[in-house]
Amino acid sequence: MDWPEMALIKQNFDAQRLADVSGEVTREIEGLILAEKIKKGDSVAITAGSRGIANIDVIIKAVVEHVKGLGAHPFIFPAMGSHGGATDQGQAKVLEGFGITAETMGCPIKSSMAVVCLGEASDGYPIYVDKHASEADHIAVVNRVKAHTKFEGPIESGLMKMMAIGMGKHKGAEYYHKAAVQLTFQRIVERVGLEVIQRSPVRFGLGVVENAYHQTCLIKALRPEGIFEGEKRLLAISKERMPRLPFDEIDILIIDQIGKDISGTGMDTNVTGRNRDILGDFTSSPRVKRIFVRDLTDETKGNAIGIGFADYTTTRLADKIDRKKTYVNCLTAISPEKGAIPMHFDTDREALDACLNTIGNISAAQVRLVHIKNTLALTEIYVSRAYEAGIDQNRALTRLGDWRKVKLDEAGNLVSPFDS
Repeated sequence: MDWPEMALIKQNFDAQRLADVSGEVTREIEGLILAEKIKKGDSVAITAGSRGIANIDVIIKAVVEHVKGLGAHPFIFPAMGSHGGATDQGQAKVLEGFGITAETMGCPIKSSMAVVCLGEASDGYPIYVDKHASEADHIAVVNRVKAHTKFEGPIESGLMKMMAIGMGKHKGAEYYHKAAVQLTFQRIVERVGLEVIQRSPVRFGLGVVENAYHQTCLIKALRPEGIFEGEKRLLAISKERMPRLPFDEIDILIIDQIGKDISGTGMDTNVTGRNRDILGDFTSSPRVKRIFVRDLTDETKGNAIGIGFADYTTTRLADKIDRKKTYVNCLTAISPEKGAIPMHFDTDREALDACLNTIGNISAAQVRLVHIKNTLALTEIYVSRAYEAGIDQNRALTRLGDWRKVKLDEAGNLVSPFDS
């Protein structure tokens, strides 16, 4: 079958970033004058999530060191809902993959799925918090602020969601996802987050914003009473800087890897424009006819949530799926559709042929094909020649090489331009 000619292009985003991430964390926290609240000998619980946040080990380490400097005793606890297979060992393993261990951080890691109920919210639902965190004198909430893949609002993925879903562990995450069907996810995240602030010893929040190059560009420390409004401002900045695909219409989107370290839904629906959820099935820009996912990241440890968004995949990906991890995550998020395995083939050649055969009567020269490494890495993307005119007219795009035919190895698999 004829395939279109492809070329590597570069998207030029705002490259502003922090040169000294650790120093910025320290400066921000110092501005809160925590010595007025945190006393010598106090225990401080510090959250650590499951997302692949840039410099997260550096950020958490700086928080730990500042707390130690106050004479307090910090410890880190996983705040990641049901991720890591919903086990204490699995969640500790997730943190280890990010370089967050007792040895590297210089403080204990207290990983447990046990929670305590702090009472009921005004709407009648329980407020769950990690047991270790509830017993600490203070809690520091650290997370990246970004657009969510499940809903849209003034508060999406960040500090408030971590307090509601992450700190609630498997029990809380499962309950709140179910409650969101009636109450909306936005309402749950906002209400539960505010209740946690009021009923537990949250001492401060540290919001992190990344630029389109997946680099830390802004860090903001917030007092508990300022977390809600502060996160709104950080989300607006994050959305301005988030990476996007430069085309509205795509016939075939090839994604080399998906995983929990890339997005909560494996692939970021804000990038692919495709979402399917009990809260609503919708398609936004870009409009993609066929999505072909080639593999899982190593860091996702077999969790293949999000594969249900794809039209086609490979046998090698299907063989890597850890069904328990994937099912627990999907069922907790009341999203079984996101774990549905699509048609899969032994070679990329077969999957790509299936894509080309199901997009309509379009010649190879006209096929609008986009190939990316994952939905976080969008600086360099591989595109077909059908976009040539648009690329030449867009100052934010630069072509990096000549137009070439799609390359396959001897086994019939794509030679990805992102492997080198």
